[in-house]
Amino acid sequence: MKRNLTLAGIAGALLAIGALYGSEALACTNLIAGKKATTDGSVMITYAADSHNIYGELSHTPAADHPKGAMRKVVEWDTGKPLGEIPQPAHTYNVVGNMNEHQVAIGETTWGGHEELLDTTGQSIIDYGSLIQIALERSRSAREAIDVMTDLVEKYGYASEGESFSIADKDEVWILEMIGKGAEKGAAWIAVRIPDDAISGHANEPRIRKVNLKDKENVRHSKGLVDFARRRGYFSGKDEDFSFADAFFNHVLEDRRSCDARVWTYFRRFKPEADEYYAWCVGESDDPMPLYIVPDRKVSLQEMQQSMRDHFEGTPLSMAEDVGAGPNHVPYRWRPMYFEVDGKRYLNERAIATQQTGWSFVSQSRDWLPDEVGGVLWFGTDDTNTTVYMPFYCSLTEVPAQLGEGDIATFSMDSNFWMNNWVANQAYNRYDLMIPDIRKVQGALEEEFQSSRPEREQALVALLGSDGREALVAAVNEEAARYAKKATDSYRDLAQYLLVRFMDGNMKNLDDDGNFKRNEYGMPAYPSFPGYDQKYYDNIVKDTGDKLLVK
Repeated sequence: MKRNLTLAGIAGALLAIGALYGSEALACTNLIAGKKATTDGSVMITYAADSHNIYGELSHTPAADHPKGAMRKVVEWDTGKPLGEIPQPAHTYNVVGNMNEHQVAIGETTWGGHEELLDTTGQSIIDYGSLIQIALERSRSAREAIDVMTDLVEKYGYASEGESFSIADKDEVWILEMIGKGAEKGAAWIAVRIPDDAISGHANEPRIRKVNLKDKENVRHSKGLVDFARRRGYFSGKDEDFSFADAFFNHVLEDRRSCDARVWTYFRRFKPEADEYYAWCVGESDDPMPLYIVPDRKVSLQEMQQSMRDHFEGTPLSMAEDVGAGPNHVPYRWRPMYFEVDGKRYLNERAIATQQTGWSFVSQSRDWLPDEVGGVLWFGTDDTNTTVYMPFYCSLTEVPAQLGEGDIATFSMDSNFWMNNWVANQAYNRYDLMIPDIRKVQGALEEEFQSSRPEREQALVALLGSDGREALVAAVNEEAARYAKKATDSYRDLAQYLLVRFMDGNMKNLDDDGNFKRNEYGMPAYPSFPGYDQKYYDNIVKDTGDKLLVK
């Protein structure tokens, strides 16, 4: 039974907030690992769709055959605005979220760039979201996806700001960076292949600097790219010194700290020497962080998921220790990011894990398995820190009900997004007390999903060989529905448990079996009073003096 509460009374306010913050920069994070940099040989990318006005749902576009002359509507992802139509090819592929049936996966982060390079013709119809979706519908490899994306903007114009795209398949992974050309049709772009033994990432700043433009195997770019930058006054050096990232973006300190720092904290997990790039992030050095590094150890799926949950723990940028974290060490700060005190401008850190994430994924593309099983999208809704990543194969054809369409203004007890929000928003108030209980449920679910993969995938491959693709797809759909229901039901129970255990600022105690303690007569035992940490009390006295002093 679906139980919805429509928040009609505040719909207008939510729309106003969306208009104010929906296009705010510093949103989205992509992390990347080549197949020789991962423990199992998979190519992995991540993506967090961060927006204050986005609902967490799993999209699906089925494979289809199209008659000659069929047209495809192009709709702007951020606003729903119709932009135009383009011809359909004879066949398009099955797309689950940001991965297609050939294990091609694409993520993005927006960085804006020079405002004058936004399309001024009014004729461009391909926005960044459409680029991703159309490329997934039409590409069998990462290189083919780059061809599709760059051909589209050349023919139909580019209707978005500066973007970085992560584009992976079962063999390799690329970063494509793109920006418009103002009154000129098309886009300026460059693409670089990340070495198989390397890790990389981008987070709302362009990252491709000096590369060998003559290396046709690993570097691709738009025709006349360097000449265009010279003509617009963005670059004046030799071709071999050209830096796309520096020509089309001004890397001011606050952007480095809010954006590149997220990539830095990922790098340092796998190579301690990467701590030297901290100086770039905080403005102590103007030597940029490299596009990619070779890690000291290989990255596992679980570690990639954990990287998406990063709050700068263990670094000078950690937000869990200062007074802003409150007595419960909350590693979050509400927007706006910037504030002023005594005429000076300050910022709150922007971590990978953030409260305004709509949905995120960690993708695995694997060349030793059939495409139907090799491509898996570990998908979760809401905050990456508290979400449960569920495995959905690229052959999926039915979206689980708990991950279907919804919106940010309509609460539903049957929605994975809303149950995750219910849990997370309780923890934002009493973080250090609640997060252990959340980790128990989250960890148990993810351990179940991950540990069962080898045996499950062996069975799926056997099923594909014996009964065919139709039987495999049915099995994939059934498992996805079961996992989505289990994760959603578990978090609904968890949300209610947290409310009961921590109601009224108290904390109910547990017995050895994890149940709420009761006295010998079966009545609930008296709760504990966690109170606040000493720093919090110290600050109260500092602020109030003797006002609260017991005389």
